[in-house]
Amino acid sequence: MPRPTAAQFAYGSCTVIFSTLAMLLLSRTSSGPGVALIAVAALALGLLVAMTVPLPRTRAVTAVPAHRPAADREPVPAAARISAGAGETARGRAA
Repeated sequence: MPRPTAAQFAYGSCTVIFSTLAMLLLSRTSSGPGVALIAVAALALGLLVAMTVPLPRTRAVTAVPAHRPAADREPVPAAARISAGAGETARGRAA
């Protein structure tokens, strides 16, 4: 089973909180069993909302070769292959 996303947590939590408050205010119940029934109903509604949030779509991954064959390599200019002399940098020599 995939892990829930942040959006699923947020939507589910907000649904539980707001539906609990709404049902308690609308029913005006103060008995223990009534509050417990409303809490269970709110949790079930929050779970339903969290599970119906669409999951992010995964992209199709294309296989990329780890290295390019020697025939596909581009030639490197000779000037780029020459290393800098003692105390010189490639940038200093070019100037």
